[in-house]
Amino acid sequence: MQRFHSYPVRLDGTDPQATRDAIRNDFLSAYSLFEALFGLLKDDNVFYRRSERTRHPMIFYFGHTATFFINKLVLAKVIDKRINPDFESLFAIGVDEMAWDDMDSSRYEWPGVDAVREYRTLVKTQVLELIDTLPLQLPITQESPWWVILMGIEHERIHIETSSVLHRQMPLEEIRPSEAFQYCNDAGLPPENSLTVISGAAVQLGKERGDPYYGWDNEYGSARMEVPEFRTATMLVSHGEFLPFVEAGGYEDPVYWDEEGMRFLERSGAKHPPFWVAKAAGGYRLRLLDREIDLPMDWPVEVNCLEAQAFCRFKSVQEGRAYRLPTEAEWVRMLESSTALAGERFDDTNANINWNHFASSVPVNTFLQGGLYDVVGNVWQWTSSTIDGYTGFEPHPVYDDFSLPTFDGKHNLIKGGSWASTGNETLRHSRYAFRRHFYQHAGFRYVEADAPAESMPENIYETDSLVAQYCEFQYGPDCFGVKNFARNCAEHAVAFTASTPQKRALDLGCATGRASFELARVFDDVTGIDFSARFIQVGTALKAQGQIAYERVEEGDVTTRQIHSLEEFGLKETAGNVQFWQGDACNLKAHFSGYDLIMATNLIDRLYEPERFLAQVHERLNDGGILLLTSPYTWLEEYTQKAHWLGGYYDENGEAVESLSGLKAILSPHFELLETFDVPFVIRETARKYQHTLSQMSVWKKR
Repeated sequence: MQRFHSYPVRLDGTDPQATRDAIRNDFLSAYSLFEALFGLLKDDNVFYRRSERTRHPMIFYFGHTATFFINKLVLAKVIDKRINPDFESLFAIGVDEMAWDDMDSSRYEWPGVDAVREYRTLVKTQVLELIDTLPLQLPITQESPWWVILMGIEHERIHIETSSVLHRQMPLEEIRPSEAFQYCNDAGLPPENSLTVISGAAVQLGKERGDPYYGWDNEYGSARMEVPEFRTATMLVSHGEFLPFVEAGGYEDPVYWDEEGMRFLERSGAKHPPFWVAKAAGGYRLRLLDREIDLPMDWPVEVNCLEAQAFCRFKSVQEGRAYRLPTEAEWVRMLESSTALAGERFDDTNANINWNHFASSVPVNTFLQGGLYDVVGNVWQWTSSTIDGYTGFEPHPVYDDFSLPTFDGKHNLIKGGSWASTGNETLRHSRYAFRRHFYQHAGFRYVEADAPAESMPENIYETDSLVAQYCEFQYGPDCFGVKNFARNCAEHAVAFTASTPQKRALDLGCATGRASFELARVFDDVTGIDFSARFIQVGTALKAQGQIAYERVEEGDVTTRQIHSLEEFGLKETAGNVQFWQGDACNLKAHFSGYDLIMATNLIDRLYEPERFLAQVHERLNDGGILLLTSPYTWLEEYTQKAHWLGGYYDENGEAVESLSGLKAILSPHFELLETFDVPFVIRETARKYQHTLSQMSVWKKR
């Protein structure tokens, strides 16, 4: 078996060259492991197969991690040129079953596998060149361009795990055996599980920004929780311990499943854990990466969160006791009571983690870490805790929707890592969460405790101050007699298209969606696109649920809860005409075209390359269609490098260049300028602080 294990790079060293070398090795290690996994696909035809219906074909995941590097490096302004804009749009989004993940296969024309291989090689060369030449100052902080490189490496490591799960779900005849991966050949009868007492204590969660290892945004901040004494399973639940639940018809008995679990059963038709393969003569085999083996009864079962919860209910009924999944804080108490740590990372010499032992699980009584087995390693462990942000949480600006869209009460935390976990996944503060019906290399242990598990509401907006401010801007009351900006822009758009077809409209930079809904009063089909999922999730929630709630800041920490509905604005009846998608205005997918109206409000001075968007926008608009732009022209290098500003600077002759002149220079070959005028808007920050701004609206008709 090749040695794929690696250790997280410390960011606070004193030797820049040693740190540079370590990051280079880390990148190459992740790259080679990812390539080795996709080398398991039998031939190029398999790249166009889906492991299951809610996933893209495997070619998407093969290209996704490479395009992530380029997209984030461009966004962070570390590089200013793309390698392949089409790929960097095609492979960008679609991994978490969000409403804005476009899974319609008819909209995709997947490239050849060799073309994607070549692209991955070009990205590899680009990243290695950056690693070799970028100035490096220690410690590496979140503001450093090196943080973006580390982000790409850790993102690839996440997909090493998630892709290996997809490989295990592919038909075995489409997988080729590989000597690169070694599997455990130790199997026996399931050991009898028991309960171990974990003493109560206060638990401190979260880490500081100066932590010496890379972390995802949700790991930072702090939370202190009192954990009462509880009793936990000494070992992970094994196949043998789970089997009676299956044999008793547990997958058919609704008494063990909640409403979400029943929906999962109806949709999936599941009768047993996902990697179990039923034998014609009875019994089961276990699917590994590239083979099947007789079901090892003493290995940990791998299930989703809903299956784990159902088993806990089954066991509670069988024994007359109250079992459930542990909370995040209870798992931390297990970790603190164990010998599983080597400093800040998990000790992979005494844990089946970091690819340091096998490319599979091992018996649940192999690695004793204090009083418990497998506190870390073997398989991830589902918790009852839904992910949210600690006090002090801030999204990272280069990946501001890594965590926030998952703060919805629908994503449960997994802890402890698996045999396939590397990098950040092997650190004590790592936090990853998945939808409860998702599969990972994840199992569980149960706890018996007097205290119930904590829960959180399914409402992310109350935890996102920026989104709340935009909700107030678009759905709150008019301020100082200034008309609601989104509604006002939509009304102007409707008026200017009155003499043209009003069938399809594109609202670019739609934010929380108000203008998209307003356009749908008239247009048959409205597409709302925003770069950040943080914003469009409001629109998708409004469309699905009819209302939103958020916390409006009054002063300091004082907030008031606001609730708004589509019905109150008269938008409910036509909301079905709107679709929301996440996308980059400078690099949209090709199928976003054929519109009668394109509206981009207060967008162009926030684009990293506005001239690229403007030079191509005519290709997405029907002949005679209307392009409506608004902007206050507040050019900032934080968003747009000065070389890409359309105005607000002096030319080589010392003459002031206005942004409208820049617009005319780019748009005139394809558009006639119909009119320009100012549209005011007011943004409320607090009860006593408002921003009043004039945005120039320019209206263009395609020739």
